Amino acid sequence: MKPSTAVIGDMDYIIYPQISKRVDYEAELAVVIGKKTKNISVDKAKDAILGYTCGNDVTARDLQPENGQWTIAKSFDTFLPLGPWIDTDINPLNLRIRALLNGEVKQNSNTKYMIFDVYTLVSYISKIMTLNPGDVLMTGTPYGISPMKKGDKIEVEIEGIGVLTNYVK
Repeated sequence: MKPSTAVIGDMDYIIYPQISKRVDYEAELAVVIGKKTKNISVDKAKDAILGYTCGNDVTARDLQPENGQWTIAKSFDTFLPLGPWIDTDINPLNLRIRALLNGEVKQNSNTKYMIFDVYTLVSYISKIMTLNPGDVLMTGTPYGISPMKKGDKIEVEIEGIGVLTNYVK
């Protein structure tokens, strides 16, 4: 769960919090919900989705407690870059996903390797909470996360969607 103040767009700045010593990127496919959804089945989940975009689930790793309560570490202002746009006509089950830090590939995988596919995630989460239009579900990140520092450029690239570019300030 992230507050709305965490959301920023393409080419915006990720602000490095003064109280953190390690801020990581996490390239993820972001699922944008298109209609109010509760208790939907896996085979109907596609109907609830507006589209997909690139997401960066930025995390202050040193503030992430071992007890699994990650909200604080993930909820700083600017910690949810999304964009550059929403693709409404793409198959989310087989897309290359990469993160590039200062032009160097750090994460390189495919959504086909996700533990749970997009439709299973939407169905499961809809059994816990009502999903509303505009809600965004982050789907998890592949191997290769690492820290960013002030002055870095981070790009999240998802095949068929585009490239989300942000700078760390």
